[in-house]
Amino acid sequence: MCIQNQNRTHFSRSRSLTAALLLLLFLTGLLPATAQAKGTPDDAPYDVLYIWDADLNNLQDYKEELEVLLGAGVAKKLRIIAKGNKFGIIYDRDGSAISSAKVAVRHSAVLNKAGLGGARAIKDEGYTELYNVCYGHGPNLDALKRHYQIVYRQLGTDIGKDLVIEQTDDGKYTLIYRRQGDKESSANMARRHAKLLAPTRISASITREENNEVVFGEASYLDDEEEGKQSNELRHKTIAITGKKPLLNEIRKKAVTSKRPSPPVELAEESKKSVACLTNSSDSPLEKQLEDYIQKLRNSGKIASDEQTGWLVIDLTKGVTLVDINVDSPYQAASMIKPFVALAFFHQVQNGKLSYGPQSRKKMAAMIQHSSNTATNWVLKQVGGPNAAQKILKKHYGHLLRETSLVEYIPANGCTYRNKASAKDYGRFLVALWEHKLPQSKELRRLMALPGRDRLYYGTPIPRGTLVYNKTGSTAKLCGDMGILAPRAKNGRRYPYVVVGIIEKKQRAGNYGLWKMVRSNVIRGASTMIYEAMKKNYNLI
Repeated sequence: MCIQNQNRTHFSRSRSLTAALLLLLFLTGLLPATAQAKGTPDDAPYDVLYIWDADLNNLQDYKEELEVLLGAGVAKKLRIIAKGNKFGIIYDRDGSAISSAKVAVRHSAVLNKAGLGGARAIKDEGYTELYNVCYGHGPNLDALKRHYQIVYRQLGTDIGKDLVIEQTDDGKYTLIYRRQGDKESSANMARRHAKLLAPTRISASITREENNEVVFGEASYLDDEEEGKQSNELRHKTIAITGKKPLLNEIRKKAVTSKRPSPPVELAEESKKSVACLTNSSDSPLEKQLEDYIQKLRNSGKIASDEQTGWLVIDLTKGVTLVDINVDSPYQAASMIKPFVALAFFHQVQNGKLSYGPQSRKKMAAMIQHSSNTATNWVLKQVGGPNAAQKILKKHYGHLLRETSLVEYIPANGCTYRNKASAKDYGRFLVALWEHKLPQSKELRRLMALPGRDRLYYGTPIPRGTLVYNKTGSTAKLCGDMGILAPRAKNGRRYPYVVVGIIEKKQRAGNYGLWKMVRSNVIRGASTMIYEAMKKNYNLI
């Protein structure tokens, strides 16, 4: 009898607590009215919604932030959905209304603290998921890379930027065109591609967008191609000099020894000339064009009065600086410091003090490709911490990284404001990287070519086939990207150039998500402008 009374009391309290929570969630907008009206959670599955936006490109940037803030478990189930002419991001959890609303409350707290918008429960209906075109699935990554080359060459410019190899939940790999379209149009495209690929015996079908980890993409493929060309050139030179064909391991040995650090790499100081008219950089049409572009954005309020910008462009073919706007003063480095962390680690590897095995290789890829803060801190710890890394960089690479200050691990919330570097530091580093004058330059280039959401190439009209090495960085006070773009000309030759774009804000942005999306697009606009200038001078495709 007593036990029954206790159970009834517990049941009554549970119902009261449930009703109170439902009311709270309804009043805060985290639970739809349809579920509240019934007095109990809806039986239909619910997901968690974070944002609606008409620009799919913006959502890709926003999703990256969600993946970092909400962790790997949630990241795996983030989906981009479509409803009418808008796109959204959901956590595809298929839970009850009440449990999804609880998750939305927890996620809102995390996102609001980071300056992003909140989250709410949404009924799993009324929207469609997105689909890609698939060209193969299996356990052999090398086999899919060979298929990648065939598909890339056969299907042309339409798919180049978004052709990737993903790793799936079953531990295998899949080659897809990540078009993120509706099911019907994706199926139509798959049928067209199947006909074009019929002579190669590669099939085409559709697959739902699953947000799998991307392990190989266009820049990875082009980087492999570039390395192959350089190895062939070295082989031909060796034959011409010795009259003998070198063994493969001898070629690799020579390639490695030729990439060790050499004397300081200087930016062009006395011969800063524009590509167009070979005049002093201060009179460069491109520099003036960028200055006018930024001023116009300031006048329209897209760049605020408390925001400073820095821009650097170096033509690597002629070895001259084309644009240098606010390049000497140190800015918050954000995640753009991570290639420098890799440099300190690889310096120790070269000196035999650290080894580069499967674990460190995985951590390094997570740090550079996915900008993992946990992986970054792991790499830093192997080197001996921020202070040890800073000493290595200053002692051995101080001629490159003159204004760089690496003083802290990445905080748990990702808000790293104390590490700093100048635009010119990034430029000197990238010049040395292109010239193979850093330890493990080949591996550093491979890592920086891994597919990701850069602000120099993706989301721009710069043509497919451009080789890209880059690293983005962003906090609530900074948005930037630094990298090398190597587009092809009609003669088949590449004409590489360095681009560094930084926008730093004195105070934290009130709406970090919106602020970052707008500033990312500012950098993409500048990168497009730079490409157009290079195109005129080198007859680029």
